[in-house]
Amino acid sequence: MPKAKSTIEIKNKRASFEYEFIESFTAGIVLTGTEIKSIRAGKASLADSYCYFVGKELFVRNMHIADYWWGTFNKHDPRRERKLLLTSKELRKLFRASREKGLTIIATRLFIATNGYAKLNISLARGKREYDKRHSIKDKDIRREQERE
Repeated sequence: MPKAKSTIEIKNKRASFEYEFIESFTAGIVLTGTEIKSIRAGKASLADSYCYFVGKELFVRNMHIADYWWGTFNKHDPRRERKLLLTSKELRKLFRASREKGLTIIATRLFIATNGYAKLNISLARGKREYDKRHSIKDKDIRREQERE
């Protein structure tokens, strides 16, 4: 029997304004019991979160998952570093790309997959300059005006 589609989707809205996305990946996350329960309750934030390598493993930093209300002595640290699960081919590709000047790995979206696991969309990104941001705002305004007409 298939599980019901989850409505939990937490986005990093600021990331699309600050960065230009080059390539996206979907990664699993290693979580504790109270962390997944907090995510299912929608109590997480991706603001200022980014990914980095330790050896050959990828971790996400500054992803805030609030304490679970009913948790007891097994509570988790809300801002702890969490390991991401990707294939070795994807990890090698990200590692080579992240060493280039100006490229970073940003967490863009956190969601619950149809199998019930928490997944994190990450993107290889390049920081936008001030004039790129102004250009993005201008394009968005033009699209909005065309939709109104």
